[in-house]
Amino acid sequence: MSEEAIGRVGARFRFVAYGVAGSAAEALFTSAVASVGAGRLIVRGPSTPLMVPLYGLALPLFEPLHDRLRGRPAWQRGAVYAAGVLAIEALSGLAWRRWTRSVPWEYRSGLAIGGVTRLDYAPGWAILGLAAERLHDALTRRSITTHERSA
Repeated sequence: MSEEAIGRVGARFRFVAYGVAGSAAEALFTSAVASVGAGRLIVRGPSTPLMVPLYGLALPLFEPLHDRLRGRPAWQRGAVYAAGVLAIEALSGLAWRRWTRSVPWEYRSGLAIGGVTRLDYAPGWAILGLAAERLHDALTRRSITTHERSA
């Protein structure tokens, strides 16, 4: 198999890995929020399997950004990731609503904007972005630099 073909297989696998990881994180988060609100354990799955490709967008969008931000302080990287996720969430939510007349994650509380994103989730998106750095490095077999470890 050629080196180019191996790279394509690696990219497909990473796309699916980001999709599955994002769906798992969504399920954990929504279950935790529902459980705290109800005062008992509630287990919820991802909103829809169609979210896997949306989370898979981490491959073309997040990976190059992470590579450019390497070496910067964690707070800067987190702020960029949070802003990026909020923008992608809002744009994809608006597109989804236009195509289907609904959004799987319709927000009605907190600092919701148009039901498609919540500004008060920014710290969570920042943390998720910083965690995704580790996944990216593991999937591409890159070592984490000393500076990144301290973040």
